[in-house]
Amino acid sequence: MMEKDYIEVKSFGKVFPKKGANARIPYEHQKCAMENLDIMNKNAKYSTMIVLPTGGGKTHTASMWLLRNALDQKKKILWIAHRQMLLDQAAESFQKFAYSEVIPHIPSFQYRIVSGASTHDRTIDIQPTDNLLIMSKDSIGRNLQCLDAWLKGEKEIFLIVDEAHHSTAKTYRKVIDYVKTKVLNVKLIGLTATPFRTTDGEQGLLAKIYEDGLQGGKAVHGNIGITYQIGLKELINRRILSKPIFESYYTDEMYGESLGLNGWESIQRLDVLPEDVAGQMADSAARNKLIVQTYKAKEKEYGQTIVFAINVVHAIHLSSLFNKEGIKSEFIVSDVKDSVTGVRISREDNERKIEEYRAGRVKVLVNVNILTEGVDLPQTKTVFLARPTVSTILMTQMIGRALRGEAAGGTSSAYIVSFVDSWNEHIAWVNPDSLFSGNNEFTDNPTEHMKHELRMIAISKIEEFASVLDDSVNTTVLEKVPFVQRIPIGMYAFAYLEENGVDSSYQVMVYDSTKKAYEKLMKGLPGLFQSFQCEEEYPAEELLEEMAEQCRNTFFLGEMIPPYEEKDVIRILKYYAQYETSPQFYSFDDIDRSKLDVAAIAKRIWDEDMGQRQKTEYVNALWEHSDDNLLKLFFGRKLYFWRQLDIELTKLSNPHIYDEEENVQRGIRKLEDLPLFEIGKVNPELEKNLRDTAFAKSEDTDGNYTCACCGAKGKDRIFFQVDHVIPMNKGGKTVAENLQILCRQCNGLKGDKID
Repeated sequence: MMEKDYIEVKSFGKVFPKKGANARIPYEHQKCAMENLDIMNKNAKYSTMIVLPTGGGKTHTASMWLLRNALDQKKKILWIAHRQMLLDQAAESFQKFAYSEVIPHIPSFQYRIVSGASTHDRTIDIQPTDNLLIMSKDSIGRNLQCLDAWLKGEKEIFLIVDEAHHSTAKTYRKVIDYVKTKVLNVKLIGLTATPFRTTDGEQGLLAKIYEDGLQGGKAVHGNIGITYQIGLKELINRRILSKPIFESYYTDEMYGESLGLNGWESIQRLDVLPEDVAGQMADSAARNKLIVQTYKAKEKEYGQTIVFAINVVHAIHLSSLFNKEGIKSEFIVSDVKDSVTGVRISREDNERKIEEYRAGRVKVLVNVNILTEGVDLPQTKTVFLARPTVSTILMTQMIGRALRGEAAGGTSSAYIVSFVDSWNEHIAWVNPDSLFSGNNEFTDNPTEHMKHELRMIAISKIEEFASVLDDSVNTTVLEKVPFVQRIPIGMYAFAYLEENGVDSSYQVMVYDSTKKAYEKLMKGLPGLFQSFQCEEEYPAEELLEEMAEQCRNTFFLGEMIPPYEEKDVIRILKYYAQYETSPQFYSFDDIDRSKLDVAAIAKRIWDEDMGQRQKTEYVNALWEHSDDNLLKLFFGRKLYFWRQLDIELTKLSNPHIYDEEENVQRGIRKLEDLPLFEIGKVNPELEKNLRDTAFAKSEDTDGNYTCACCGAKGKDRIFFQVDHVIPMNKGGKTVAENLQILCRQCNGLKGDKID
C-alpha cells in the first residue's frame, strides 16, 4: 500500500451542494433579516448593516442569504474579520448550509481562508477561480495588491465585514476603499451585535461606511444604514434567548506577581496562561473548593452546568471534587494524550459523557474549551467561568452555551457565574457583563443598569481593596481621602484591536480627582497625534510611552487621589490611533454614592456608641439587606467592607492617626535644584504652577505660545514642552524666570530634556 504524499487541509477546497433540504429552520428574526437583505438585489451598489445581538445567529443569517443571492448567482464574496476563529466559523457555516435548494444553479463553489495562522493559506495562494475568499483584515491590509487578479474583470462583488463596529479602524477603511476602486458595484454588509457602543465620532464614520437603510437608501438610526435590527431584549421576550443573570465570586487568590514580559504577552496576545500560573490556579485548594461549594449552595437554581476549566489537570480535579460532594460530574478533554497526567481520552469517551449529560444523568460537565461551539446542549442553565480570558469571542462562546431560550429548547434564564482572581498586573480580562453593554435596551431597567455599573466598578476596585488589606503596602495617602471620593463617577469604556487581532475591551475609571484632566486629554488627542506626527494604526510602545509622558506633563498635573494610571492613558492612545476619535464616557448617574459611603456608616456607629455585638449585628444587617445589595456588589467581599469601615472608625476615634511623628532630621535640598518632574513628586501644585507660569510668559496677545528656539507658534500646549534657559548641569535652577517653552522638536534637538 502506497503512502500518501499529500495531506488534506481545511484552508481551501470545493463545496458541493448537499442533497435534500436543510433541517435547520431559521428563526423569525433571521427570516426577516434575509428578506430585508433582498433590497440589495434591486440596487447596483449598496452598503448596510445587519444588527443581531450575541446569540442571534449573525453568521448563519448572512451565509444562508449569500449562498442563494451571491454564490448561486456566480458572484464573488470577500469576507473579512479580525480573528482566526471568526474566519473558521464563517467557512464552516457556508459549508454546513450549502444545500441544493439554496444553490441549485451551480455544481460547486471554491473557498479559501487566508490569514497569518499556520492552518490557513497565504495571500500568494489566492486564485482568480476562488468564489469565496475569507480573509483576516491584517493579512489583506498589509498586501492589498493580492486582490488585484482576483477582482480583475468583476463588475459586482459582495464584501462582508464581521464584527462591523470595528469597521472604523484604519485598516478596515483602507480595505473597503481599495475594493471600491477596483470594482464598480460593491455590495457591503456589516455584521455586528453592538453598533451603538461607540462614540459620536465613530458613529459618524460608520455612517459614511454604511450609508443605506431599508427605506429607499435612506440612512436610519443616527444616520447609520441598517437593513435589519433586533435587540437582545426582544429575543429574550420571544424566548429564543435566555435572560442572562450575572454573578461574581471572589477567590481571594493572587496571581501574576512574577509575571514577566513573555508571560504577559502569552496572556494578552495568545490568551494562554503561562504553565506556572495555570498550575498555581489549578492546584489551589481554596479556589477549587469555592467553585464546588458555590454550585452546591444553589444546586437547584443552577441546574445542569458547564464548567470551563483552566487545563486538563484542573478539569480532572474539579470533576473529582464535585463527585465527592455527591454531585454527578464528568470531565471531557482533548483526545490527545496529556503530557502532565498521561490521561488519554478518546472522542468516543467524550461523546458518551456528553450523552450522559444530555440525558440528565450528569449535572456538571467540566471541560477545557471543548464545549465552546458545535455541541448542542440546550438544557444547560448555567456556565461557570473558572478560567479567565482576554478574548471577547471565547467569552461569547462560553456564555452562549447557556443562552438557548425556551423556544429553542433551552431555559428561560441562564446564570453566568464568574470566579474573579486578583492580579497585580492589570490584564484586560473580559468581564462577561461587558458583552451586553450596548445590546440595545437590555439594561433599560434602572435597577439592572445600576447593578451592571456596580459590577464593572467592583472588578476595577479589587486591587485597591486588596492593597488596603496588605500590611506591606503603604496606602495611608489613599486612606486619608474621604471614602465617597474613592467611588468612580464614571468611566471611559472602549475596545480596540491588538495587532494580532485580539479584541481587547477596557474600562478606565474616572474619579472626582481626575475628571477634568481626562476631559482635557480627550480634547487634546488630535493635537497630540499631530505633534508626534503619529499616523500608524499600531504605534510602537516606545512612542506611546513618550506620548503618555507628554500627556502627564500637559494634563495630569497637581495632586490627584485616587491618581490616574499611565497604562490607562496608553490604552486611550491606542484606541485613538485606531479610530481617530476619543472613547465614550459613561456617567454613573444611576448610582447613589451616598449609599456606599462607608464614612457615613461609621459615623452612625460612632454617634450611637454601638458596642461590639450591636455593631456586628448592624453591619451584618447592612451587608445582607442593603438596597439591592449595593454593598455586596461594590465590595464583593465582606472582608473588604469591614476593613474600610474599621479605617473610618479609626479616623473618628483618633483624628490625628495619619499625622506621623518625625524622628529623623534629613538633609535639605531646595526644590529649585530638582527637575520639574521630581518637584511634582513632592509638591504637585508647585510643579503645576511653574509649568503654567512658563506657558503664561510665552503667550502673546493672540493667545499663541511661542517656541523660544525656532519661533513656532500654536495655541495648544500639547505641541510644547517646558525647558530650562540655563541647563541644570550648568547651574540653572527650576524657577519661573529660568523656564522657557520649546516645541517638542527643538527640545529634542537641544539634548537637555529634563521633563
